[in-house]
Amino acid sequence: MKKSLSFICALVFLLTAAGCSNTASTSSESTESSASSSSETVSSSGESSEEVSSAESEGTEETHIVVDHAGNEVEVPYDIERIAVADIYPLPSVLSVFFDSAEKIVGMAPASMTAAQNSLLSELYPEILNAETGFTDGTTVNIEELIKLDPDVVFYGASNPEIGEQLKNSGIPGIAISVNKWDYNAIETLDNWISLISEMFPDNDKTQLVSDYSNEVYDEIQERVADMSDEDRARLFFLFQYSDTTIATSGQNFFGQWWADAIGAVNVAQELSTDNANQVSMEQIYGWNPDTILITNFNQATPDDLFGNTIGSYDWSEIDAIKLGQVYKMPLGMYRSYTPGVDTPITLYWLAKTVYPELFEDIDVTEKTIDYYDSVFGVQLTEEQAESIFTPVTAAGAVYFD
Repeated sequence: MKKSLSFICALVFLLTAAGCSNTASTSSESTESSASSSSETVSSSGESSEEVSSAESEGTEETHIVVDHAGNEVEVPYDIERIAVADIYPLPSVLSVFFDSAEKIVGMAPASMTAAQNSLLSELYPEILNAETGFTDGTTVNIEELIKLDPDVVFYGASNPEIGEQLKNSGIPGIAISVNKWDYNAIETLDNWISLISEMFPDNDKTQLVSDYSNEVYDEIQERVADMSDEDRARLFFLFQYSDTTIATSGQNFFGQWWADAIGAVNVAQELSTDNANQVSMEQIYGWNPDTILITNFNQATPDDLFGNTIGSYDWSEIDAIKLGQVYKMPLGMYRSYTPGVDTPITLYWLAKTVYPELFEDIDVTEKTIDYYDSVFGVQLTEEQAESIFTPVTAAGAVYFD
């Protein structure tokens, strides 16, 4: 049933989450340069030739050129109706909320589908469940099966250039999306995803809205925790993957470090420098002795599994987090919230209030969630729907055990 940690991390690192070995080995992208657009000054004497040159560089009247996160110049159609997402697991949910519809999504990875089936995403956009998953295992692509989906564009991980070459050779526009180009900063990563998507769909540009909201939340939280003493800062352990044979967490080069820094807490495993997830032992956890444990939705464990020592032969009973009752399952909104995604700013609110309930006593996370989706995306959630984000079902992690 259980897959090796290397496959787990490869699945997760979709993403980049591509590159873990038995010790959750590194996944790194080749040096990427971000391209910025610049306005061109055209002299009257050279106007005709420059207009021709500009037209050639921007594509035909039906297409235009975008620069993806790997620095590739890709010619894409203006009219995009069919989208496949190969190995960036959160992206189908981001696209669905961006469009307030999943009609354009014709293909996505099995791990994306498992999250959709067990989250609010499929309740809001039931058509997402019609997407095909057989063209990819989450790390590789069957190009023949992908072609059958007749996609106008395919999004793939910037750390997986082999997929990009397959798409290029097949004449399918492929857009590389990065998850670690911005040092695992979830807000900056989401901002850059939305910026690129908005460039491809300018009539639905949400770049500024998403960026402004997310950064206001971040600044608000940072201001409240700025004067906290070192003794008062929570000591967090992220239980990224958990089974009877494996415990994996976030060191300094994974999303857990950013989440901890964002709320003024300490990542107890920050001494670990391996990129992506790190496999650790109970002995290490005893030494770190975290006072708070956060369980991601990349595994099926619940707080009760730690309180009752129900998985494997691990004994958590002497850890401060267990003694204090401070073990929590992270939210599952449109996707697993440990990674960047549309739920990033509300996950930040949830995390801050969960870890520091007195400091953020005035924050109503459900109310903030309803406001965020409405004001930024025009998506109206009921109170029940908003609350469901913070009571995830464990089945979302099942793909990592099948």
